[in-house]
Amino acid sequence: MKTNFYTAAVLIGGLLFTSCGSNKVSSYKKVGSKKVYTSSHNTKSNDTSDVYHSKNTDMTASRDINKIVKTAKSYLGTPYKYGGTTNTGFDCSGLVYVSFKELNLELPRKSSDQAGYGSEIKVENVKIGDLIFFNTSGNSISHVGIVESINNNGSINFIHSSTSKGVMISSLDENYWKTRFVKAVRLL
Repeated sequence: MKTNFYTAAVLIGGLLFTSCGSNKVSSYKKVGSKKVYTSSHNTKSNDTSDVYHSKNTDMTASRDINKIVKTAKSYLGTPYKYGGTTNTGFDCSGLVYVSFKELNLELPRKSSDQAGYGSEIKVENVKIGDLIFFNTSGNSISHVGIVESINNNGSINFIHSSTSKGVMISSLDENYWKTRFVKAVRLL
């Protein structure tokens, strides 16, 4: 019954997402037993009447977000592996890809591509389960993490796969991450 309710909510709402300041519209559709994220360009320049923004207020979304974070945390300590998407090793986008795939939500495989999905939000408005993106290469978005917790003082912790320590939890307050932060995105 819960699965039918969730499926109905997904189908009825359409759950279209948009990036702020962009005419790129992203959504996911059900393909067989999977939900696949897609994107297209909105030809209506300033008309967002067809765009629905996901709200993180219903209980289904909360359960889904907890499942995503729990999945990511189950890989803590897993070593870094470029292109990795298994418990033998993950890169940053591989960890995000696998964590969302647990809900049959299929994101693109690269962090720079993942950054084009969802609704961009201000960092002070992030919630658990949101994605945060970084420029660690000097060129463009090259790293992603999932917000794991927010402390009482507002400090944001995120789970990610680092090249030096593998899957771990870091703080956005760390100087390295603070200076390389690019944007935050909400998918659910």
